[in-house]
Amino acid sequence: MTLSSPSPHAQQQVSPALQLRIPSSSYPLISPSLHYTDKVVCCLLALMLMSTMLTTTGAVPICIPSGTPLNARGCRIDQFKSLSPRELQAFQRAKDAFEESLLLKDGSCSSLLFPRTWDLRQLQVWERPMALEAELALTVKVLRTMSDSALGAVLDQPLHTLHHIHSKLRACVSAQPTSGPRPQSRLHRWLHRLQKATKKESQSCLEASVMFNLFRLLTRDLKCVASGDQCA
Repeated sequence: MTLSSPSPHAQQQVSPALQLRIPSSSYPLISPSLHYTDKVVCCLLALMLMSTMLTTTGAVPICIPSGTPLNARGCRIDQFKSLSPRELQAFQRAKDAFEESLLLKDGSCSSLLFPRTWDLRQLQVWERPMALEAELALTVKVLRTMSDSALGAVLDQPLHTLHHIHSKLRACVSAQPTSGPRPQSRLHRWLHRLQKATKKESQSCLEASVMFNLFRLLTRDLKCVASGDQCA
């Protein structure tokens, strides 16, 4: 398309204050002889072209905080690096009440589900959420059965907190692009151990294992997973 030069009469009708001053060296595609309206149209077309290129190429910067545990679908659990003092006090009251109830019971357990060797740092970073999710699932299941007992009142708030954490973590685990634990791996053995526990151990032993593991779960395991690769 050839653009014709405006007549001298048309140029005189445009006030000098309204003329668009664009250096021809910066915009070689825009001729200095173009009419004011033509220049505006060319500028708008150039802006529209730049906007289209940015949109189609995805060249829009997106800021992601460094050091934030983030998987492929944007799952963040760094908010659980530490619980509030009020939440921890609720767990402490539940643990104290449980220990008092043990004095009235006559029972013993041969072993606990979470021995001292249970340390998520021994796993790969991508394996840790899976181990913690299984740990949380068993904890929530056992505490839910205990909520019908005399400890129900003190377990309400801890159960609410654990339900919230478990739901967030479960979404993260389901979003991980992995095929599951490898056979004979440490993670596989741990998950198998927890799976067998619900069938092998008595209810009283499950309750003891879960309650005595509460603060390690909340202050060490949960913090480790929430810290991502910074937990070593």
